[in-house]
Amino acid sequence: MQKKSLYLILSLSFLFICISNSYSQDERKNIGNLIAINFQFGAGIPGGDLADRFGTTLSVGTGMDFITEKKNFIFGWKGDFHFGNEVKENILGGLAPEGFIFGNAFSRSTELRRAQRGFYLGAHVGKIFAFSSENTRSGLRVTLGAGLLQHKIRLQQDPSNFVNQIGGDYAKGYDRLSNGLALRQFVGYQLLGKDKLVNFSFGLEFIQGFTQNRRSYNFDEMRTDTDKRLDLLIGLKVGWTLPFYVGESTGEIYY
Repeated sequence: MQKKSLYLILSLSFLFICISNSYSQDERKNIGNLIAINFQFGAGIPGGDLADRFGTTLSVGTGMDFITEKKNFIFGWKGDFHFGNEVKENILGGLAPEGFIFGNAFSRSTELRRAQRGFYLGAHVGKIFAFSSENTRSGLRVTLGAGLLQHKIRLQQDPSNFVNQIGGDYAKGYDRLSNGLALRQFVGYQLLGKDKLVNFSFGLEFIQGFTQNRRSYNFDEMRTDTDKRLDLLIGLKVGWTLPFYVGESTGEIYY
């Protein structure tokens, strides 16, 4: 599943490049200040303390940019939802050493599946460095940002055989909820078509999260976790952009 997602991102990136090269110049111009609504999909590899907890991280997200006409300066925000199926920590400990535990329906055991859940939300600034004078709105996109990174382990139960020991508020003693300040960088390619029909971006994203466990007690470890964490994530991002151009002289919006 995770390998298929990576192949899909690479295939879409190649397709977008081919489409952009096939478009000729249009009478309509992508001029004016720009309000861009972005939609992104990505896959990332964790590092640091995050690699000890999770495997490959997938993400979907949205955001908004304001891009100036003359210098292509970028001011914006973005939010990503992170998810994955590979959890490396055995948070259940002696409660379910084999991954199974008896729930309310005592006649059978239930499998407790673990999954990654999290998000990043933050603001950024940056610039588009044009490759050609033919289209000064497209080229190398570089942004720097900061925000909040949060992640936790989700325990997925069988509703027909619920386990009270990890249900409700008890789940907080196992989920390892962690969050904190994060820095984010993106380097990639941004295309804003002169015909306003083809608009996309793709590139590499880097996140450094300075997080900490926010739960008061870990039941399986029988201790309070006050360790400082360094959560790293590097991933490939592919995005589609919906542009709205604001003409400086008329104040009209073109899309």
